[in-house]
Amino acid sequence: MEKQIDTLQQQLKQQEKLASLGMLSAGIAHEIQNPLNFVINFSKMSDKLLKDLTEIVEENEDSFPEEDREEVEDIVADLKENMAKIVEHGERAISIIQGILLVSRGKDNEFLPSDVSHIVKEYVWLSYHAMRANHKNFNISIHEEYQEGLPQVMVIPQDLSRAVLNLMNNACYTVWKKAQSAGEEYTPTISVKVTSTDGEITIAISDNGEGMSEEVKQKLYENFFTTKPAGQGTGLGMAIVKDIVENKHHGTLAFDSKEGQGTTFYITIPIKKA
Repeated sequence: MEKQIDTLQQQLKQQEKLASLGMLSAGIAHEIQNPLNFVINFSKMSDKLLKDLTEIVEENEDSFPEEDREEVEDIVADLKENMAKIVEHGERAISIIQGILLVSRGKDNEFLPSDVSHIVKEYVWLSYHAMRANHKNFNISIHEEYQEGLPQVMVIPQDLSRAVLNLMNNACYTVWKKAQSAGEEYTPTISVKVTSTDGEITIAISDNGEGMSEEVKQKLYENFFTTKPAGQGTGLGMAIVKDIVENKHHGTLAFDSKEGQGTTFYITIPIKKA
């Protein structure tokens, strides 16, 4: 009993830290958004100036030696390509920030029209980069498949993102752990798939990690059960995912796992269109 109380107190402290971190992240995200907007806008303006410059060069092409004209055209083409990359990656960064702000501002249990594929993609890569930050040699192959034309679905964004993040964190951990002992022929791989059939949307996250024993399968959703070393796992992740999927979204959470080969988790939720 005392051990359970100690464990619960540790979890409460960790939840307080996570809440503070969430507020800090939202503040940072908000502050970063403004300079990113400037970067994107000035890149677009520079692209327009390049078009004007190109027109001037074309109007006066007879004044340029052919060799100089070709060099100018090559430089302009490179600059246009660079500007397009700045806008592309700047807008991706803005998209990530907006996702963070959406999660931080969302009210408890508030259903909002959401692009599920977008949520999954952002939190899959957030988990990957977090793992990379903690383990410098961590590298995996991520395969993504998102069904086109999916409608916006009424979900609780901050909760669904937590569920995806928990599953992806577990997938990253198991392939990383397996890579520590497997030979060079082993390629850590995670596959992510979002599809829709018969009024339901399914999120599948698969890994080729260590898989689960029968004992782990039986205890998977128990509070405080974890296979990670002390200090690395709370033992609450899968219980939280199950609650989010089944109780809050009235969906189903299932898995298929073979010890030594890998695991696939399936989140299936009914589609409630916006």
